[in-house]
Amino acid sequence: MDFDVAFVLVAATVVAGVVWGVDALIFSRQRRMAEGTRDVKEPVIVEYARSFFPVLLVVLVLRSFIIEPFRIPSGSMMPTLLVGDFILVNKFSYGIRWPVLNTKFVDTGAPARGDVAVFRYPRQPDLDYIKRVIGLPGDHIAYYNKTLFINGEEVPLAQAGSYRTPSGMPGSAIVYGEALGDVNHNVLITPAKYGLEGEWIVPDGHFFVMGDNRDNSNDGRYWGYVPEDHLVGRAFMIWMNWDWGGEGILWTRIGSFIN
Repeated sequence: MDFDVAFVLVAATVVAGVVWGVDALIFSRQRRMAEGTRDVKEPVIVEYARSFFPVLLVVLVLRSFIIEPFRIPSGSMMPTLLVGDFILVNKFSYGIRWPVLNTKFVDTGAPARGDVAVFRYPRQPDLDYIKRVIGLPGDHIAYYNKTLFINGEEVPLAQAGSYRTPSGMPGSAIVYGEALGDVNHNVLITPAKYGLEGEWIVPDGHFFVMGDNRDNSNDGRYWGYVPEDHLVGRAFMIWMNWDWGGEGILWTRIGSFIN
């Protein structure tokens, strides 16, 4: 069963607010009149509602409209993001949306080429994905022989050496520097592994995304485009790293910004 955090948080906030509000307006007055004093003990449910409502409201506002934390579960964005990275996502970069409904009511901007974006996976919208924005509406994207082309222009790669894990173990991939507009970042290319090739024209209101781990990423090459209304926000910082099945805590990644 999928756990909808946004729905649960909204529901809990509404219930707590209604219980507290109705009691304050109606039942607390009746209790005071019945007891003949202002010092009347609240029912336990009202006490909990009064205590939790402000906390729930603050968390709801922060998570829905400002910043939301996510954990990276896979290596599709290596070397930029590693398994176990806990990241912060700017929720108002691509418009402010109502929680649960996901409808935008304030337009604050659109993804730029090179952004690391979180979005709802088009084939399973209750699942969040994170990839890099490669193509904007109207762009012609091509990917052949592990080389990216945008609107007919090759995106050059500068080899930076063989990839090593955080513990220093060598891998089979090679690190390349890539520039998308003003965004300079690294990608992983595995020479011996096949990655899907082809060409795509990005429709209006959609975006084309790819993982930085180019030969190990389930991205737009395989399932198409991200609709604008599926965008969640722009990832901008790693606030924690803890890979339970691997290196443990990687202290050097904490507090680093995402390019």
